[in-house]
Amino acid sequence: MTDSVASLRRKITSTEELKSVVSTMKAMASSSISQYEHAVSSLDDYYRTVQLGLIACFQRHSSPNAIKISNQQERLGVGVIVFGSDQGLVGQFNEVMAEFVTSTLATISAHKTGHKIVWAVGERIKSRLADTHWAENEVTLKDDFILPNSINAITALVADILTEIEAQRELGTIDQVYLFHHRPQVDSIYKPVSQQLLPLSESLQKNFTDIKWPTNNLPEVLPERDKTLRALVREYLFVSLFRACAESLASENASRLAAMQRAEKNIEEQQNDLNLSFHRLRQSDIDEELFDVVSGFEALSDSD
Repeated sequence: MTDSVASLRRKITSTEELKSVVSTMKAMASSSISQYEHAVSSLDDYYRTVQLGLIACFQRHSSPNAIKISNQQERLGVGVIVFGSDQGLVGQFNEVMAEFVTSTLATISAHKTGHKIVWAVGERIKSRLADTHWAENEVTLKDDFILPNSINAITALVADILTEIEAQRELGTIDQVYLFHHRPQVDSIYKPVSQQLLPLSESLQKNFTDIKWPTNNLPEVLPERDKTLRALVREYLFVSLFRACAESLASENASRLAAMQRAEKNIEEQQNDLNLSFHRLRQSDIDEELFDVVSGFEALSDSD
């Protein structure tokens, strides 16, 4: 066999090993998607309960002056939470999010002045945001949070985020909080979305007050409305952050699955090309060997 044939054989072996790795990553991504999507769907009942509690508080006190949590007159800085990825092989997942955050924050800056504190959840998104040309002294980029690698770790992450938000609000550095993450989509894998977490927007409060109570028995807020309202708002924030994290992780794995599917297709095409080249060269070697045998036989026959 020639060196070319041996080289092709090594390439074919390497391609088969790479395909095996890609198949394993596909299976892992597919399994992760199901887990995170199930986690999101399991939050629906809990979110509905929290929503009913907020409805009870807002309907009993629908006056804007009664909801101090959402009507601060002094405008301070803005806190921004951005979910990305820690690992690669996710296509344009982080690039799309970085562009979306930049454009959205530019819109926010047009309506509100003040410094912005950006918490990047994920090493990859942090590096993309760090490369963004922010206005001078406009943004402080922080990386206090580690992206969870399982559903069980999301709760601890959300608790840390809420603690940091509360600490910054008590220091008077921020009075608004925005959340950015990817949401899974059927037709386009995922799309970037944003949400104002704090203060609770007037439109959100109005939606709560407009919702009809599901039974004929009117609710009572006990024991103290302010404490109950704040507790419910914290649970609302918890659910919103948990859902955002789970949706982001589901989107990340969906993007990775799509990337692995493209890689697998390219590997299969490369395998076909390598196999054709290998068989072509192998057949050429066999033809040359047969030609040498026939030529030798004819030479011996002529000499006889």
